Amino acid sequence: MIAVRELPAPPVCRREVLRYMGARENAEMEALLDRAIALCEGKLRYRVCYREVAVACTGDARYPEGLALTSATLGRALAGCDRAVLFAATVGLELDRLILTYSRTSPALALCLQAYGAERVEALCDAFCEEFSDATPRVSPGYGDFPIEAQGELFRLLDCPRKIGLSLNESLLMTPTKSVTAVFGRKENYEHS
Repeated sequence: MIAVRELPAPPVCRREVLRYMGARENAEMEALLDRAIALCEGKLRYRVCYREVAVACTGDARYPEGLALTSATLGRALAGCDRAVLFAATVGLELDRLILTYSRTSPALALCLQAYGAERVEALCDAFCEEFSDATPRVSPGYGDFPIEAQGELFRLLDCPRKIGLSLNESLLMTPTKSVTAVFGRKENYEHS
């Protein structure tokens, strides 16, 4: 069964946004970040769709049931786990619209919005994973030898377009762009916290 959750906005880590921008902390950057945060106020939706599945084993390979692609990276993430959680997270399309608008008139602000969006979706993923007290670190397609093609499998298993309005194009890029798909294992407790 696929579940859908809308989470409250996690606290903003301003230092992380500046790191994504490649910028130093100074008054000008702080003012730019304040403007980006103000523009996004009330416009982001922190949505996650997920499903919990059994971990299957073939020889030494461990992988979430239903996911046809395997990898050593994913196998290490699921070591010692009987269950895996497949999930997709997004902060919504409005941020993409803001980035496009300001890319024409204020490239610095567009860059800041990009960085803010990256921090927001990562904070969303962290907040979601923290709800599972026994979660292993998450692994996303494209990390290590976990093939980017797994995006398509995760989209199929999670019904992302219908559940949270997340789509995948032929180049395996997601829309909205500030979105993540990932897998993590569960070691002990199988009840959602």
